[in-house]
Amino acid sequence: MSTRRTELLAVGGLALIGVLFWALVPTYPNYDAYYHLDWGREIVGGRLPTFEAYQAPTEHPLYLALCAVLGLLGEHADRALVLFTVLCHVAFTYAVYRLGAAIWDRRAGVAAALLAGSSFALLLYAARAYVDEPFLALVLWAGALEAEKPRREGIVWALLVLAGLLRPEAWILGGLYWLWLGRGRAPGPLSRLPLVVAAPLVWCAVDAVVTGDPLFSLHSTSDLADELNRTRSFSEVPGDFVSFLVDTARLPVAVAAVAGVWWSWRRRDARSVHVPLALFAAGSFTFFATSVAGLSVLPRYLTVPAVALCLPAGYLVTRSRALLTVAVVAGLAFVVVRADAFDRLATELRFIRSTHDDLTAVLRTPAVAAARRCGPVTLPNYRLVPDARWILDAGQKQVGSRSAVERTSGVALLLVGDKLLRRYGFADGASPKTNAPPDGFLRGPMRGGFTAYVACPAAPRTSG
Repeated sequence: MSTRRTELLAVGGLALIGVLFWALVPTYPNYDAYYHLDWGREIVGGRLPTFEAYQAPTEHPLYLALCAVLGLLGEHADRALVLFTVLCHVAFTYAVYRLGAAIWDRRAGVAAALLAGSSFALLLYAARAYVDEPFLALVLWAGALEAEKPRREGIVWALLVLAGLLRPEAWILGGLYWLWLGRGRAPGPLSRLPLVVAAPLVWCAVDAVVTGDPLFSLHSTSDLADELNRTRSFSEVPGDFVSFLVDTARLPVAVAAVAGVWWSWRRRDARSVHVPLALFAAGSFTFFATSVAGLSVLPRYLTVPAVALCLPAGYLVTRSRALLTVAVVAGLAFVVVRADAFDRLATELRFIRSTHDDLTAVLRTPAVAAARRCGPVTLPNYRLVPDARWILDAGQKQVGSRSAVERTSGVALLLVGDKLLRRYGFADGASPKTNAPPDGFLRGPMRGGFTAYVACPAAPRTSG
């Protein structure tokens, strides 16, 4: 059997496992993803997406287009989006293998893929439909194809442009690729320059059409970071960079990566080293640039450098049987020591599912349906607003946050339970008092940790 056929069979097996996980362990998108689904539904309905909604996240043009298409599936589009990101995780893992194999050999590729694909952080991103998953798949495939055939252009440019419609790191990668193509000649072929700027121009065009401000994403992201206190002084960023990178990649992987870089440099046995260097540099530069620009500084902005660390780490542990044995023993020890991480992941997935199911149940009670005729559904803050909008197929004015404006009629959802309150009842920039019954509202149905209070003569006043 050919090597490539064996690879494809292995990838098919992983994809099947991903589909089974998706079917047997239902999870739902995160805040940003639900907003993109809401916006996609607005586009399909012939309306402009409400990018300027209270505390709305940054839009990502390609994800917006994807969610608009998936929205044609109806109310189950949120689960379809999760399936898509789970399969993107499989595609991303295969790309890491191909990249490691192109730089060193298949053994290094397999080890790097195992290290990257097993990251708890990235697995959770897949389970919650983060935009990071398709972005990583596109970027890593661009890197793998370039490493296998340097300066191949074509498909590499296509993947980088698409990735640039998901995250700005790809803009830096596009610029670095352009410079690489011109190495030894001009700064880069002028005919390729439009490909470097295509993604940011499309992003600006979308913002301009929807809001009138071509830099709306930059401005809104900066304002939101200030409001939520997610900015960092530049002096704090180097420490955050190291801690976030180590946490995302995991400490043993980070240590092995440093040793792997040194080992490979001493042996001079790496090919296409410009690819992992570009991945690490672009992700790191973007992380520091977000601080300078006054944007949020978050751990998931370092996913690309973290994945890049998995490559030399995978190389190191496969250089000899002794190193592989040490790595296996260390990995098993790490699993034993961090066994609670599996339990935390399972607990988190159960919490996500139960929260969504309870929110859906309370919003679909007859009492809530009747009270919605008198006013909007409001939640204590912005955290569950896009979820509720999706469940109800409601517009911006039909579901809102009491931290933004008080309401005198309609439905007010309140939350109970320590974890539910910590996660969704309280939020930066919102008063805790918003999780109290508004004046004039009477208690209605309760489902799980959600209690609906209603203010409408047409709504039943007893719990359902």
